[in-house]
Amino acid sequence: MAMRAPYSRNLFDLVREQGERYPAQAAVIAGDAHVTYAQLAGRAGVLAASLRALGVGRDDRVGLLLNNRVEWIEICLAAAALGAVPVPFSTWSTRREIDFLLADSGVRVLFTLDRFGERDYAADLGALLAERGGRYPLLERVIVLGAASLPAALAYAELADAAPLPELPPGERARDGDIAFVLYTSGSTAHPKAVPLTHGAAIENGFHIGERQGLVPGDRVLLPLPLFWSYGSANALCATLTHGAALVLQARFEPAGAIDLIERHACTSIYTLPAVTAAILADPAFRRERTASLRAAMTIGTPQDVAAVAEGLGAREVCNIYGQTESYGNCCVTWHDWPLQRRMHCQGPPLPGVRVRIVDAQTGALLPRGAIGSIEVRGYLTPGYAGASAGQNAAAFTADGYFRTGDLGLVNADGDLEFKARDSEMIKRAGINIAPAEVEEVLRQHPGVAAAGVAGAPHPEKGEIIVAFVVPTRGAAVDGDALRRHCRTLAATYKTPDRVEICDALPVTITGKLLRRELKQMAAAIAANATGDRP
Repeated sequence: MAMRAPYSRNLFDLVREQGERYPAQAAVIAGDAHVTYAQLAGRAGVLAASLRALGVGRDDRVGLLLNNRVEWIEICLAAAALGAVPVPFSTWSTRREIDFLLADSGVRVLFTLDRFGERDYAADLGALLAERGGRYPLLERVIVLGAASLPAALAYAELADAAPLPELPPGERARDGDIAFVLYTSGSTAHPKAVPLTHGAAIENGFHIGERQGLVPGDRVLLPLPLFWSYGSANALCATLTHGAALVLQARFEPAGAIDLIERHACTSIYTLPAVTAAILADPAFRRERTASLRAAMTIGTPQDVAAVAEGLGAREVCNIYGQTESYGNCCVTWHDWPLQRRMHCQGPPLPGVRVRIVDAQTGALLPRGAIGSIEVRGYLTPGYAGASAGQNAAAFTADGYFRTGDLGLVNADGDLEFKARDSEMIKRAGINIAPAEVEEVLRQHPGVAAAGVAGAPHPEKGEIIVAFVVPTRGAAVDGDALRRHCRTLAATYKTPDRVEICDALPVTITGKLLRRELKQMAAAIAANATGDRP
């Protein structure tokens, strides 16, 4: 049964609304903390009062250098109560990257951990403020969670022990079109891009994402991925809060810990990625009965990746999704109750309020259903890049308000989007466009293949050739010729790799995502030293 959408137009009011509707229902579970909706609204109000006493008000930027924890959410809600703007930073940021983020964002207050994992934020910030403090003229306060070792820093505990925020006139709180987050997203540029997202759109889009998942009050949604990603904040957080469900936070992803959280809290849904799913299934602690509570999930990836969530983890109602930070994390989502085969092979129709079109990359002409072209999105979109990235707005958005995603795909006969590849990743072999993911999916169906990465390499006659990098399963003996025969059996001849390189590992990010730019460089180096095998 479809739920009624919340009437609140900012995140602080949303949690207060849900606190009246579900006062004793868990809103956030993190570590030993079980925080109800009523408690979360109260804690955010206390923090807002403290921030107001520090002079934080409308449009002031509030930085967060924090991992997944209740305080991350409290700070965002407290900022919304004052019309201020949360700006989360990646916890993987190096000192050089923190320097850029502080200067670009213009934060007035920064909440930070003293340290996290291998990163010593207190040392990084101490050095930056001593050596380059003039680059951050707006930064007035640093508030530390942990052992405060920065000169003049405040302890978070001091702010959390204040009087509650008095009732504010409606004009002081964030409005529908005010910025809910400024999220930094990496891409093809030298520095991450600052992407503002507004309160009203985040709530509306998040609600519709939750509807596609079939979320209901009382569901427990595991988020092992960072809140500073749009997948965590604009997607998981907003989908969960709009449905009166509980967000179960993992401080930092680790597969055995994720399994423990699912079992301990009887999680009914999980936000995952192919690398996360694979790590959980491969962990010695995994047993299917330990994840038996899972019903739903969100993921991206190939049909095999979606099937792994449904059949491996047991989250049969997994949703396949498409989106980017600029479109609030998701703009297309499959319905949770569709047949699995349909969910495996598309990313679903656009969410309500969203339009998707496919255009010719060269001419911009609208393409018919079934034709592959550039994906453009309109509807719930960022108002435009901020900071140093603002100069990219003209190239990123069309004159009629569509966002140029840089992705290739098609809209099928049912009106569902089918993502194919990033435009920059497509292999153009003898005039034919080939998506690396298609070849990778075929390779991964061979029992001797644990992982595969595919890239194009320059070729004087064909334009590009297909180079595949394959990691064998433990103990398997595979060779290039056998894998190429396997590909010819399952796919068109033109999708067969020209070269297959057996390797120990693929270049990946911290979360296991393929570094395709590095893969392409590896392929180019191999092609430069060989003419390539003929298919």
